[in-house]
Amino acid sequence: MSDRIQQDQEFQLPVNRVFIAASLLVALLLNWLPWQGIWLAFRPDFVALVLLYWCMHKPYHVGISIAWTVGILADVADASLFGQHALAYSVLAFSGIVFYRRILMFNLHQQALQIFPLFLLAYTVYAVVHWQLHGNIPWEYFIGSVVSALLWAPITILLQALRRPRAAPDQT
Repeated sequence: MSDRIQQDQEFQLPVNRVFIAASLLVALLLNWLPWQGIWLAFRPDFVALVLLYWCMHKPYHVGISIAWTVGILADVADASLFGQHALAYSVLAFSGIVFYRRILMFNLHQQALQIFPLFLLAYTVYAVVHWQLHGNIPWEYFIGSVVSALLWAPITILLQALRRPRAAPDQT
């Protein structure tokens, strides 16, 4: 029990807007990795992961307008339908901001189960846009929501580790 309390009271550095922008840029670069074949169905949406992390941990810094902007950048970079990612990321950011207090009550593994429906909702937006354009829904879109939910814990641990205060070299 005391380990849980000590873990919850761990100090983190105040977030810097440059750090938020850099993490979103790195996520955009990870989304641009060349996935081919069957691995294309298993591709997680790194931007959605990082965006949801910031919407839940710093909802006053990152919101729907940032999600829309990053989505437009993702649309331009992927040469996809203009506004598709922006709409999906805005829905995801809104959901993350609405449910952040509830979700942060759980540990990381339970959080992954709680955010899976949020990723499923974002991927449903992609599927609906694809259905409107092509007349069918590719069910492979939904595999990415499972992989994204499974990557929630590692991404959260990584971003929290980068926000921890560093010990001075003379203090070991």
